Amino acid sequence: MFFKTIFKNGLRIITVPMKNTETVTFLVLVATGSKYETKEKNGISHFLEHLFFKGTKKRPTTLKIAETLDKVGGSYNAFTSNEFTGYFAKVSSQYLDLALDWISDIFLNSKLKEADIEKEKGVIIEEINMYQDTPVSYIKDLYEKLLYGDQPAGWLTIGEKEIITKFKRKNLIEYLKTHYSALNTVIIISGNINKGIEEKIKKYFKNIEISPPSQKIKVEEIQNKPQTLIHFKETDQTHLCLGVRGYDLFNPKRYAQEILSVILGGNMSSRLFISIRAKKGLCYYIQTSSDSSTDTGYIVTQAGVPHKNLPEVINLILAEYKNLRKGKISLSELQKAKDYLKGSLSLSLEPSDAQAFYYGLQELLTGKILTPKEKFAKIDEITPSDILEIARDIFKPEKLNLTIIGPHKHEPRIYI
Repeated sequence: MFFKTIFKNGLRIITVPMKNTETVTFLVLVATGSKYETKEKNGISHFLEHLFFKGTKKRPTTLKIAETLDKVGGSYNAFTSNEFTGYFAKVSSQYLDLALDWISDIFLNSKLKEADIEKEKGVIIEEINMYQDTPVSYIKDLYEKLLYGDQPAGWLTIGEKEIITKFKRKNLIEYLKTHYSALNTVIIISGNINKGIEEKIKKYFKNIEISPPSQKIKVEEIQNKPQTLIHFKETDQTHLCLGVRGYDLFNPKRYAQEILSVILGGNMSSRLFISIRAKKGLCYYIQTSSDSSTDTGYIVTQAGVPHKNLPEVINLILAEYKNLRKGKISLSELQKAKDYLKGSLSLSLEPSDAQAFYYGLQELLTGKILTPKEKFAKIDEITPSDILEIARDIFKPEKLNLTIIGPHKHEPRIYI
């Protein structure tokens, strides 16, 4: 159960009362991220998020900000994606007021000092280095770069080093004023909630910006042949992402897309896990995931494999894609995938922070919230013919996309 309140200034509040928990989570979500940036400001959403932890008038240093919730054993952090930025605090419910004061303070009163900006450039450059040295994470960024090219959806959320070093305080202040507003912000509180929490939030966030926020440019998706991107790196194994374009959050086919990804590589009994790891021992990790945002979507299989076995693994993945186009799926396999999705969602929603993310992201990105029960109903409606329809739609040669990190210089052949 959840409740939605909209203040006169447009700020949306989602409250999710939970029984049998002693915790409470505050989550502030803003509809901004790398898809909202220009080329010259790529990475600024993420940079700004970092600076919210550097100091306010009330808590003037990073230490003062950190120790506020450290003293009570709280959990807190922030994150930036291509479509949203978020800040959260999770504490024992007896510290609800402290957490609300803390999160509103960093969100509304961060100083954005020039000295902090200059120091943070070095921090973020090292964060970029860390990701580039972690192929299992970096490969997904390269996959989206291949899909969307030189437009915001194809740029790295973390930004590029040469752009990061050029940021000035005036750039960050301008971005804050034009992208952070009551009109594109959702505040979620979940867990052991006291009565009157909406009025407390209204008080703490009374000074939030109310100007209309800047909008993002719609993504252009143009592809008429298979695409490959190779990032040459001397690694111990080859990392790959092989997938196709799919459906966005507003397309009802996205539920079938989620089920399809589970059938392919969503768990340890999935087709690709069994055929490539269990039977042939060609990898340690292999997984297929479904991604849907407001104007893009895709299915992708990711794996780490021996260098010499890359062609074989690619062919095995493509074979499973081809099998699904032929309609080779039983009712029992379909039901197993449905039950997996429903069961894993139920398990994941036990903590208060998971509840906040579940309800908050739906409200922020679509303006419509489905309860778990309502989502389960959507999943249960999917039939084998629905899976066949989307498999034949998306698993086509001209929609294939392959990214590789490893010591390779020649593009492998990909064809269904």
